[in-house]
Amino acid sequence: MAKLMVYYPRHEGCRFDRSYYEGAHMALVAEAWGPAGMSGAAIEWPVDDQQPFACLVALDFPDQAAIDSALCCAATPGVLADVAVFTDIKPGIYRTA
Repeated sequence: MAKLMVYYPRHEGCRFDRSYYEGAHMALVAEAWGPAGMSGAAIEWPVDDQQPFACLVALDFPDQAAIDSALCCAATPGVLADVAVFTDIKPGIYRTA
């Protein structure tokens, strides 16, 4: 199992629409990346606004090749463009094995 981790580091006055993220955005991610092998997602929310991240999510894939396939698919630009709808935070990503 490989994971694509996405994190949203807070900044002064940042905006993050949790409801939109959990509903519409994650549905878009599943639709876009499910065909590439994404099998699940675990969203982690901070206990309070003093935490360094507004949100962390771990996306499950069978292997690194599946992550590559998802990130290069035709639907990925739409996933990335949708970020501006729910936040002004630039997300970071990293992979785990």
